[in-house]
Amino acid sequence: MSSFFTANFLVELLLSAVRMATPILLVALAETYSERAGMVNIGLDGIMSIGALVGFLVGYRTGSPWAGILAGAAAGILVNMIYAFCTITLCAEQTVYGMAINIFAPALASFIYRLSFSDTSTLIQGVSMEAFSIPVLSQIPVLGNILFNQSILVYAAYLMVPVTSVFLNKTRAGLNFKAVGEFPKAAETLGIHVVFQKYIACILCGAMAGIGGAYLTICYTSTYSEGIVAGRGFIALSAVIFGRWMPSGVLMACLLFGFCDALQIRLQLISPSTPYQILQMIPYLCTLFVLAFFGIKKSGPKANGQPYYREER
Repeated sequence: MSSFFTANFLVELLLSAVRMATPILLVALAETYSERAGMVNIGLDGIMSIGALVGFLVGYRTGSPWAGILAGAAAGILVNMIYAFCTITLCAEQTVYGMAINIFAPALASFIYRLSFSDTSTLIQGVSMEAFSIPVLSQIPVLGNILFNQSILVYAAYLMVPVTSVFLNKTRAGLNFKAVGEFPKAAETLGIHVVFQKYIACILCGAMAGIGGAYLTICYTSTYSEGIVAGRGFIALSAVIFGRWMPSGVLMACLLFGFCDALQIRLQLISPSTPYQILQMIPYLCTLFVLAFFGIKKSGPKANGQPYYREER
């Protein structure tokens, strides 16, 4: 077994870790925007599921991976607007409706898939987004192949980390965003439209989570199967907590989970005699460990998860 752990093995492992962390990162950043505006959305798995299905179908019908990505974003927004209307306008419990999205959206995706293809017993190959090597940078030894030989969506996801950080901490719009999640009543007195900001947060969350789902069926597997999301929405939610609601911390957490996911796949190849179900537990055990030992002291926005009653004083 030791012969497998070569320099090439480690490079391929890190390459896969960067790629497999991408959907988690997209969804974790989506949840960061949502929670910074006081919206705890645990329905990320459901949004990813509908984004994965719609992205796959549109890419398959049009032959364009970018059309699939945009369709996945649109589908994510539409589904998340159900959550937004119930929790913002009707002031319903956010956790309950987030879980409702997790039940409703995967079932809807499965229903649409079965309507679209009569034979669901075989996997149907869709479009795929090819890797794009950045000139010069991709020639850097070791790191070049790991960081600069990925699909464009991977680059966009990692670029969103500094963009999100600058937006939330250095711009007036971002500071207004954070104020809504901390002290919404005080923000309202300063002329910030709290309800509008919360809806914008839900639109961003739905779009990015939908893209995260579409990534799985366009950049990762090029096909769709039920359960393709496999709990990545909940892993992204734990990444936000582990990363302390900061984009840089979220990035580190997502890379950790992506590494664990890539590792379990390679361990299946190295040790085929080991039941694969045991190895598939690695990313989820890592999530439980992180939440148990690093997620105890929460430091999220103070008004997180609380319904906002505009007329209440």
